[in-house]
Amino acid sequence: MRGVRRLSAVDGRAAKLGLFVGQKATDAAALVPELTSADTDDEADAAALAALVDWCVRFSPAVAPDPPDGLYLDIGGAAHLWNGEGAMLADLLARLEKNHIAARAAVADTPGCAWALAHFGPADTIAPAGHTAAHLAPLPVHALRLAGPDADQIARLGLTTVGQLMGLPRVQLTRRFGPSIVRRLDEALGRCEEALSFRRPPSPWLARLAFVEPISTPEDLARVSVDVARLLCAQLEREGRGARRFELCFHRVDGAALTLTVGLSMAGREAERIGRLFAPRLETIDPGFGIEVVTLSADGVERLGDAQGELIGGGRGPSGPDVAPLVDRLANRLGDGRVWRDEAHPSHIPERAVSRRPPLSPGAGHGWDAGRPRPLRLFTRPEPIEAMAPVPDDPPIVFRWRGLAHRVRRAEGPERLAQEWWRLAPGESGPGHVRDYYRVEDEAGARFWLFRAGLYSAPVPPRWWLHGLFG
Repeated sequence: MRGVRRLSAVDGRAAKLGLFVGQKATDAAALVPELTSADTDDEADAAALAALVDWCVRFSPAVAPDPPDGLYLDIGGAAHLWNGEGAMLADLLARLEKNHIAARAAVADTPGCAWALAHFGPADTIAPAGHTAAHLAPLPVHALRLAGPDADQIARLGLTTVGQLMGLPRVQLTRRFGPSIVRRLDEALGRCEEALSFRRPPSPWLARLAFVEPISTPEDLARVSVDVARLLCAQLEREGRGARRFELCFHRVDGAALTLTVGLSMAGREAERIGRLFAPRLETIDPGFGIEVVTLSADGVERLGDAQGELIGGGRGPSGPDVAPLVDRLANRLGDGRVWRDEAHPSHIPERAVSRRPPLSPGAGHGWDAGRPRPLRLFTRPEPIEAMAPVPDDPPIVFRWRGLAHRVRRAEGPERLAQEWWRLAPGESGPGHVRDYYRVEDEAGARFWLFRAGLYSAPVPPRWWLHGLFG
């Protein structure tokens, strides 16, 4: 009924007194006169859950929220950092209790089974691999995360446990209750994948260091950055892989997680090199009352072959000096997208003939036409000029650019370029999309790249533009 206030959550003491979620607030107050209550705040609860998800990155790089009051951790490949799932679970629950957060947890092969055990199973259950069905069987049907009407209807038929549902033919279940029940059962048993919305993308490439005493000095932060990088790089080396992106996370004793990210121009796994990239940014880390855990995760992981360098001398690869460390330092200091190289693009339109590429990426195989010289400096947008030519197809004898007149001493051209027909709008054509380019040199020796847009025979008079400067 509208206007009826009900309990949306109760703590342990309230539950022992007979209060439960969904109970009318007036009934609860009659049973427990000294009851203390507060209005729910959905936005604050969502923000708190998001903060808890970020905090849990110290245990796994893959954490997914399960509103309104739960979350999933993908601990595959991370439990060994705690010497097993049991120690990892105990550490998680102890830290939550220390922060006055009541929690129940479980470990299982599937998210559905873990949810069922955490909500309806024995406290802190760890279901061994391959024993999912046995742990689900004694649980109530509500453990399958069914909608309220479906679970109530099943209970009215005398089916009270998940094991009873497992014994029924799937066709009858689907015909009687619809496909959602069979899907939930398959998700819990691992027969089909369940899509989780991870706040952080899953990554098996994670290294972790925990400290007996919190650290806070810049020297200690720099040292542990290299130490944790050695652990992760050793894992990458065993698998014959390298990574292009690394995220270093410092976990403070107050629960805050401070992250730094660096990228490599080429996949790599050299711990000292990665540590040097993080070093200039460590001064931005506020350790607060101390850092108790540091984690390092890798992204953009790919196969990395062994390169044969020179037998005599160092610092050189098989094809010359190794400039990757310099490129990485510049890119991480200046920012993403600030370091690049130009590459020829297969187009005869000058402003489309060049594209930006990562500085050390392999070439696409396109080259510039040596028979068509292009200026070293090409303007982003051609600049208008005033030009005078003796006859229509001749180069100008004088032109004015930015208020200064330039008398032409030598000239080459024209080189006629037309607009790419596939880029024209339907029905659009004509001489306005034709350019005649000239390479000219003035009396002072400066060289320019000019073009005339349009033809003298067209209804609209042509215009002159300056598109670039030669060295």
